[in-house]
Amino acid sequence: MNAPRQIPFARPWITDEDRKAVADVLEGHILTHGPQCKGFESEFAAFMGEGAHCVTVSSCMAALHLSYLHFGIGPGDEVIVPAQTHTATAHAVEWVGATPVFVDCDLQTGNLTPQGIAAAITLRTKAISVVHFAGIPCDMPAIMALATQHGLKVVEDCAIALGARYEGRHVGLFGDTGCFSFYPVKHMTTGEGGMFVSRHETVAQAVSRLRAFGVDRTHSERSLPGMYDVPSLGLNYRMSEMQAALGRSQVRRLKDILAKRAELFGRYRRLLGAMKGVRLVDSTNPKAASSHYCVSVVFEPPYSANRDEIVMRLNVAGIGTSIYYPQPVPRMTYYRKKYGIEPSKFSNASHLSDHSVALPLGMHLENADVDLIVATLSDILKSLSGPEGGRRD
Repeated sequence: MNAPRQIPFARPWITDEDRKAVADVLEGHILTHGPQCKGFESEFAAFMGEGAHCVTVSSCMAALHLSYLHFGIGPGDEVIVPAQTHTATAHAVEWVGATPVFVDCDLQTGNLTPQGIAAAITLRTKAISVVHFAGIPCDMPAIMALATQHGLKVVEDCAIALGARYEGRHVGLFGDTGCFSFYPVKHMTTGEGGMFVSRHETVAQAVSRLRAFGVDRTHSERSLPGMYDVPSLGLNYRMSEMQAALGRSQVRRLKDILAKRAELFGRYRRLLGAMKGVRLVDSTNPKAASSHYCVSVVFEPPYSANRDEIVMRLNVAGIGTSIYYPQPVPRMTYYRKKYGIEPSKFSNASHLSDHSVALPLGMHLENADVDLIVATLSDILKSLSGPEGGRRD
């Protein structure tokens, strides 16, 4: 019996050009504090568009942490955070001593809504953490209007939203800061790494110093080698030259990457649209252009209770999957023990976490792969249905 064809959930797209870019750095003697990071910052800013000021960092969470540190947010302050997100979004708030105030999401898109945010604002609220779930842009004009009204900072977690735009403007350029991830399964990768972005040049300049020990001048700015001052505390959240070289090579292909993801997502949308009991997490706003990070499928009746079995059977068939996200953050042990928030407050986030699966999407797929994935899912669902199409108990 032949083994099933293996289709991984995600796979980094590494080319010979990428390998050469990294090898060229290793042929030299500058592995950090060099020109690759500067070049990557400039090229990433050019991709994002007018007004982007970029700083390379070691991860997206580093960018989030730096955002709150820069704005002086800490103990006694509250930050509004989506319940439906990666734990890093909330961890960054915890690490500065502030309190995350979790808010439920919209069931269709997985995003925060202006109404949900407005209901959570208190006198202690200092910032709104916005996550563009699955690469679907939030309603940023409405959220920014709320922030302006209440004098709040807005930190955009764009970890899975590279390429997402609202009315043509890239996410991350609406709020005060935008935080991007280059983890291997993202749209592009530097192995590990991230980018801090701000439309405020002074903010980017300050964070550039903060991510490098608080040192007041870069190597190129020192008139006497080795001489500098440290006027403030800082961290070591720098990106290496090898990572930046890989990022520069990859960012040149971003338009092709985004175009193929959009094409494959459209194929999924057409094929899944005919399935009963299956709903695709998708944008509902014509002004919002998704980055198409993944294909998140939500199982409705009669399959709601079968998610785990469906996932296992997809995996047995050679189809890799993931879940975005395995639990709402306030249900996870650390946050549950610390804050003890009633899970029923996050019914939409719980529904998405408990009844969804993320299917493969990326440069490693072709149209035939999408067809096979959807056909396999269809066969699994049919096998779970009785004569009337309902779930077999």
